[in-house]
Amino acid sequence: MKYTFPMIFTQEKEGGYSVCAYDIKGVNTQGETIEDALSMAEDALCLMLHDMEKRNIAIPAATDINAIKVGKGKFVQFVTCDTEFYEKFFEKKAVRKNVTIPSWLDYEAMRAGLSYSGVLQEALKQKLNYGS
Repeated sequence: MKYTFPMIFTQEKEGGYSVCAYDIKGVNTQGETIEDALSMAEDALCLMLHDMEKRNIAIPAATDINAIKVGKGKFVQFVTCDTEFYEKFFEKKAVRKNVTIPSWLDYEAMRAGLSYSGVLQEALKQKLNYGS
């Protein structure tokens, strides 16, 4: 599910930004730059909301951003996250895939002691630029 919540960004004296969710306790993070803080805020929000969904905890309505007053050195920014995407991206559950290869290649792979799953995962990560 997609959610959008207001978050309060505070510029720290030592540099960087701290961030907290206005409506959801426990969603706090920080970043060295605004871009980093925004990315970290999205991740922290998604992690908490995903956990709340899994535990069947009611997710509150988002407060109107215009109703939130902050002091100097702070600003309010909407942060959006998608818990369905988050779950798919970070889920570690394996899925079974069927592949067809030439018999000679099967023979050579078995002789080399290769794991089809491992080789396929490595090739897909490389093709998708996910590294190892």
